[in-house]
Amino acid sequence: CFFTFSTRLEDLRVKLENEGLVNISYVVVNHQGTSSQKKFHLLKESVSDYITVYQQDEQQDDVWTTLNGNKDDFLIYDRCGRLVYHLGLPYSFLSFQYVEESIKIAYCENKCGNCSYTEPDIDVVCENITKKADEKPAEIEPKEPKPTGQHSHHHHPHRHRHHH
Repeated sequence: CFFTFSTRLEDLRVKLENEGLVNISYVVVNHQGTSSQKKFHLLKESVSDYITVYQQDEQQDDVWTTLNGNKDDFLIYDRCGRLVYHLGLPYSFLSFQYVEESIKIAYCENKCGNCSYTEPDIDVVCENITKKADEKPAEIEPKEPKPTGQHSHHHHPHRHRHHH
């Protein structure tokens, strides 16, 4: 299962980078259970060097509990370390567009004013992304479940053009 996930995550990383969304950090948090720890090297080998795999220690507090999430969630932070999106199943499946779109929104929207962490060409990159989205015919888009409830939610009213 994690081989499919890691391939799709790498494909998403490359796609976003090719669209000009650079300096995004990707971190996979491995579950702290014994079974997951034994498979850590397989997970680490299944992702590129551009994706960090964090191994939890069995003795530490569980990262997912600390973050009020579950092991299959996507937490998307802005460049200032603020949580912008917390996507849970089924909205965290990489076969749907929710993760990609959430990253693009967090990267491109600038609600807080000027920021020293903004990439120089971000306006051009984000304009191109917006134009591509506007040109998509609605009938071609795959049918996906609509995010509702606590599994896909926006934690902060501010969204930012950020790299995390």
